[in-house]
This record gives sequence, C-alpha cells and structure tokens, in this order.
Amino acid sequence: MSLVTQDLVTQDLESTEELPEVIVFPPTDLWSDEPPLESDLHRLQMQLLIDCLSWLWRDRNDFYATGNLTIYYSPEQRKSQDFRGPDFFVVLGTERKHRKSWVVWGENGQYPNVIVEIISQSTAKVDKGLKKQIYQDVFRTPEYFWFHPDTLDLAGFLLVGGQYQPLETSDRGWLWSQQLELYLGVQNRQLRFFTREGQLIPTPAEVAEVAQQRAETLAAQLRELGIEPNA
Repeated sequence: MSLVTQDLVTQDLESTEELPEVIVFPPTDLWSDEPPLESDLHRLQMQLLIDCLSWLWRDRNDFYATGNLTIYYSPEQRKSQDFRGPDFFVVLGTERKHRKSWVVWGENGQYPNVIVEIISQSTAKVDKGLKKQIYQDVFRTPEYFWFHPDTLDLAGFLLVGGQYQPLETSDRGWLWSQQLELYLGVQNRQLRFFTREGQLIPTPAEVAEVAQQRAETLAAQLRELGIEPNA
C-alpha cells in the first residue's frame, strides 16, 4: 500500500470514529389496542359522555376527551408494557386533535385529569381495585369515577395528598367534578353531565331536536296568523 493510500484509509477511519451517535427516539404515534366494550349499553354510555362534553366545549381547543383508547405510559417508553384503556377520560391543557392513542412520553408527560370507568359484573373488581390503584399512584389522575349502567352504582374520588378520597354526593345524588366544573349524575338510567345550576348538558342530537320543535311551534303560530312560514 502506498503512503498516499494509507493516509486516505487512516483519514476515513478517523472520520468514521468522529461521527456522532445516532439517537433513536421511541415512536409516539402508536395505535390503540383496546378490545371492544362489553355491551352496546357500555358503548352508548361512553359515546354519550364524549358527545355531551364535546358539544359543551365546542369552542375550546385546550382539551382532549375520548374513550376506550389506549394510554401508553411505560417509563422505558415501550408499547408492550404499562398501558391501560379507560372507558372515558379527559386531558386538560392539551391540543384538541385526533389521536391513534395517548402516548404519555409524546404528550409532555401528561396523564388524564378525569377518568370514568363504565363497570360491569366482570370488570368491577379490577375497576374498583387495580385500576383505581394505578390511576392514584401512577397516573396521579385528580378525579376518578365509576358507573355501573345496570345497577346505577356511581362513585367518585378526589386525589388528596396522593390518596383517593370519596366524593360526597349532592342532594340530588350527583358528584361534583372540580376538573370539569360539572356535576356527574344519573338521569333516565344514564350517566350525564349537569351544570352547577343543575342544567342538563345535551347531546348534539338533543339540541337539534329542541331546535326542530321550536321551529315547528313557530311555524304553527305563524299559520294561525295567516302567514305561511316558507313563503
């Protein structure tokens, strides 16, 4: 090997040694991996909570409300361990956008502010035990609720000093959420949101129905006066 060739090889080796180490960041766009909800009753209840809160906060862009979506929270940032999928949860102070899942390490370390589990006979033990412990000790979620759509069992807990303390019910049997600034209560065998004044938070469908009824009433009144509404 000539001296020129040897120098070139030496320079190449030195350049290779000086290359910076490539840092591989864990993925943050993981797909949710939750099984279907136990029954149509559970699915409809979950969607009801999402629809009502989304309508109420339709002009806000600083929250994320969803249900049956995987939360990945592994300290090692691994998809294969440490994940849970609450039936309904709300994260405050975040961007309102569509997500495949909630990946804690890709969301500035944020966990849900509010979690609601829609329990059943087969899930009650886990929802009231293991999950409650995880939401208290790991997630540090300020408020945790559970609701049984068959028995109408409703309970709520507030994180105080690192421990969940039971919430007291109002005269109507409702539970106040400081995080949402709303009551959670049962009406017509469904878990619903209510304002501080006791007003029911409607779904978009309920809002449209009321608007339709008002329009029909107004049209009838105009016809009584001899005025054709659509003229």
